[in-house]
Amino acid sequence: MADPIVDTVNLGSYAHDMSMWGLFLQADPIVKAVMFILIAASVWSWTIILAKRSSLRKLDKKANVFEDSFWSGEPLDKIYARVKNSKHDPMLSTFSAGMEEWQVGIANGVPSKESLQAGIRQRVERAMSVAIGREMNMLERGMTFLASVGSTAPFIGLFGTVWGIMGSFSSIAATNNTSLAVVAPGIAEALFATALGLVAAIPAVIAYNVFSTGLNRYADRLDAFADEFTAILSRHLDSQDSGGIAKSKKVA
Repeated sequence: MADPIVDTVNLGSYAHDMSMWGLFLQADPIVKAVMFILIAASVWSWTIILAKRSSLRKLDKKANVFEDSFWSGEPLDKIYARVKNSKHDPMLSTFSAGMEEWQVGIANGVPSKESLQAGIRQRVERAMSVAIGREMNMLERGMTFLASVGSTAPFIGLFGTVWGIMGSFSSIAATNNTSLAVVAPGIAEALFATALGLVAAIPAVIAYNVFSTGLNRYADRLDAFADEFTAILSRHLDSQDSGGIAKSKKVA
């Protein structure tokens, strides 16, 4: 019994350092690896969260500015000439895709046949739909990672906890010492892994739900704009106005 007592005394304050850094240093190598993975996942999750939050705010502001210009009555040809070389933005890309297809379709004048007009409508709608899908895929980058962290981090932390507790019980069996001073540090180290798993998972789950709602709302906004823009082009085709698109007027 002398050796375990001497070992416990010699460990001194290091063996009972219950700070987060101390728990990490004293943990089993496998538990340390688990903790490192969870810390890295948490840091990357917060990077995505902050970037996505800033991005969505900017997108809403830019969309408001563009829609104000779109419904101001300015000729759409002039709007397109102004924004086609602007900095990338999903709504501008959607508008530009529709305008490009429209200009190609009426390059030789507005066709008089209904079948040709229907073909132009379909191509414009398809071009805008493809643009929306492409833009939303880009905006959703990082969402899969947040979902993965939210669903797996607690289990990764639990694995570290189970592994650490197994090591603690093995040490108890080897030393034949079941005092709280011997048992508590090992269990605390193991439970620290679960705590890190929750720290990584909870913000990721909340952010995923919030951003999913925001992205769905923005996608609906793009779809609504595409429908309104297509309606304007359809009215122009119906009127057989070969002088170009005049003005956009929002219907109350």
